[in-house]
Amino acid sequence: PEWEEKTSQGFWRGRDSRRERLELVKLSRRNPELIDAALTNFFFFKQNDELYGPKVKHVSFFDFFKYKYQVNIDGTVAAYRLPYLLAGDSLVFKHNSTYYEHFYKQLRPWEHYIPFEQDLSDLEEKLRWAMDNDEKAKQIAENGSEFARSNLLSNRIFCYYYQVLTEYASRQTRSPRVYDDMEEVTQPDGSDNCLCSNSQQLVGPSTTPVGDPSYFQSTRDE
Repeated sequence: PEWEEKTSQGFWRGRDSRRERLELVKLSRRNPELIDAALTNFFFFKQNDELYGPKVKHVSFFDFFKYKYQVNIDGTVAAYRLPYLLAGDSLVFKHNSTYYEHFYKQLRPWEHYIPFEQDLSDLEEKLRWAMDNDEKAKQIAENGSEFARSNLLSNRIFCYYYQVLTEYASRQTRSPRVYDDMEEVTQPDGSDNCLCSNSQQLVGPSTTPVGDPSYFQSTRDE
């Protein structure tokens, strides 16, 4: 839907792979008008399912974007949904944590996303700010989407890996040894118009490329 047609509310679904995700559910229950957050699966905190449950059904990833504000909160590692959330047309609220992916250094807070503290202490305040500053929130959402579509589509991801592996190979001090039980992987013939070797400052995450349509066929638990 268009920005004006979206629900002015934060949204999150996922599994219990981090304590802060449980706190997000508690925040949602205290402020249901502010954020809709619920768990789709219990694994790490099964003993707390009565406190933070019941678990809810998965939601189509496309339906996430019926809401203006997308909460990205890390799990056991950096939440790999971030490129997909950025590529959408909603405003991303990104969790400050010690986890990161390769493209994070190119992202700028308050330009591509809105940051919030690791303990979620300022998330309510940030969500209310977005509600009170709708045009600014919309612009940040558009900036984030433009960044993702310019830097995180599959061709850019592949080129990033190409450059990383090329640099890694250049630093090897010994020639690799080929063993009898190794199987050669056939290389592309170069006819796919890949311009990786000519690209500069390519960025990309260490997760599935945004260009993979299979991602959108189901909601990820992470």
